[in-house]
Amino acid sequence: MQSAKLKINKGSIFNPFKAIRFLFKKPKTLRYPFESKEPALRYRGFHLNDWDKCTGCGNCADICPNEAITMVEIPEIKPKPEEGIKNERPQLDYGRCCFCGLCVDICPPGCLRLSRDYFHIHFDTDTFVFIPKDEKTDEEHFLPEEKYSILQASLAHRKKDNEGFTSDLGYSLFEPERVPMPQVSPEERKLSFIEQVIGYSKEEAKKEASRCLECKLCEEACPAHLKISDYIRAIYEDKSDESLRKIFEDNPIPSICGRVCMKYCEEACSLSIRGEAVAVRWLKRFVADSIEDYKATLELKPAKPTGKQIAVIGAGPGGLSVAYFLRLKGHEVTVFDSLPGGGGMMRIGPPLYRLPLEAIDKDVNYLSSLGVEFKFSTTVGKDIRFEDIQKDYDAVYLGIGTTSSRSTRVKNTDKAVLALPFLSENKIGRQFKVGKEIIVIGGGNVAMDVAREALRLQHMQYPGEKVITKTVSLEDWNELPATEEEIEDGKAEGIQLNPAWGPKEVKLDETGEVKGLLCMKVKSVFDEQGRFSPTFYEEKEMFLEGDMVIEAIGQGADFSFLPENLMKKLEFTERRKVKVDEHGETSIPKVFAGGDIVNLNLDAVTAIADAKVAAEGIDKLLG
Repeated sequence: MQSAKLKINKGSIFNPFKAIRFLFKKPKTLRYPFESKEPALRYRGFHLNDWDKCTGCGNCADICPNEAITMVEIPEIKPKPEEGIKNERPQLDYGRCCFCGLCVDICPPGCLRLSRDYFHIHFDTDTFVFIPKDEKTDEEHFLPEEKYSILQASLAHRKKDNEGFTSDLGYSLFEPERVPMPQVSPEERKLSFIEQVIGYSKEEAKKEASRCLECKLCEEACPAHLKISDYIRAIYEDKSDESLRKIFEDNPIPSICGRVCMKYCEEACSLSIRGEAVAVRWLKRFVADSIEDYKATLELKPAKPTGKQIAVIGAGPGGLSVAYFLRLKGHEVTVFDSLPGGGGMMRIGPPLYRLPLEAIDKDVNYLSSLGVEFKFSTTVGKDIRFEDIQKDYDAVYLGIGTTSSRSTRVKNTDKAVLALPFLSENKIGRQFKVGKEIIVIGGGNVAMDVAREALRLQHMQYPGEKVITKTVSLEDWNELPATEEEIEDGKAEGIQLNPAWGPKEVKLDETGEVKGLLCMKVKSVFDEQGRFSPTFYEEKEMFLEGDMVIEAIGQGADFSFLPENLMKKLEFTERRKVKVDEHGETSIPKVFAGGDIVNLNLDAVTAIADAKVAAEGIDKLLG
């Protein structure tokens, strides 16, 4: 075998001297830390969090792949569940964090960002866990350029105005815009009482449900604490049956609530900060409408009979709900109502284009199938005495609502029409004969219902003729109590709004017929203590022409069914609401109450919340 010789190029002995030419050149290496290199503008360094914007939703913790984020309670922060704000803030563990930025991309308010700081050297590993703030709330540790030193750089020595990676809605991990709800156009819907909202299709509902981040801020804001994220997830998974079962755990009137709920949940939705809230109300309606037979789907059965009997006075949302919860506990429940069907104020108030009767009856009929007994067209205090109900039943629940319209009592208001009789007659009675130029007094949701209903009647009774409906309200544009949705819908249909004007006199012509409304400019609605006490510029007047005036300034409760001795025992709050204890019991033993006569919130979901409390209280009372 011939051996191979390795040839090595020894090179020149002068090669080392070639380095001399670099001796007087500027070095390429960075003389760190005396010379610092600025990170990229969107560098992913240590976290920043704007505590004023942060809601404590916890989406950052949920998405973190390394479980580097936990939510911790901050005692000095006051939670505001009605606004969707928790007293929790994210805590980072930099022993786990990989600086991927997912927490920033999923942050609904955009409060969480990454800075361009990345140095923290310490022997104590506990210092790697901290709760991030930014310079707005932590001035001590965020320093301007002239006071910042790279030699001290750490989580406790940060550079001010040094943001790096921030949220961009165009690339966020959530969809900021909701799926549009199909609706009948204003030009078409104002000609009849056709239901305005058409409803989501299955595909639309699933797409909208996919937007939910399941942070559950909505559930804390909901007065009845419905399991919103659970039933929305079921919709996304195409499990309408399961979704309905989740809804019925806390809410037995989804067809009603899916149309007229005040949606406090949506106001608290984390997506609403930089986008649009999840359409919780419309998703509830989708489920209620998509399930034809509640009974077959839910398969609920009352518990073993207890032999106890409860009377419920009023078949509104509160009365229906307390009847449902008590019936499932095995009690016999009888509901009395003066109207010919269930729903209470829901049956006579919200117009057909918002809440059709068949939607109400769907919920009521299901409760009847569970064994709840309804005695409609029965007025307590007239057809049956309250004392007899007290004697024959083990407990009584008052869910009578506010059924008496209030009047401004200005001159000639005896020629005006009150809101509730107007709405009631048009929905379950005979249509009102309306004028061609109608003036509605009021700025709340009932006033908008009246105005929009009056406009429809005008178009139906005077087809092709010029008609006008206008409102006057004490409140100015930024104070109107009606929801923005109602105001915008009314304006789209042609309602003319005149905010910050108060009625002075209903003007009559020589024959005694209405010819208009004389108004005064409002100076203020409330006094310095926040109490309702309107004042006017009496020299500033406006005359509105009209041949019909409708007053829609609020409602009160009618307690005329109570005998005098019991009325004296019934205690009220300073705001003239019925006083109840933590179990919903009034000052009259074994008489409970809830809904509009107890709460300042005059809405269905608050009535449901009261009903849950009272049902537990009654069940506990009866053993």
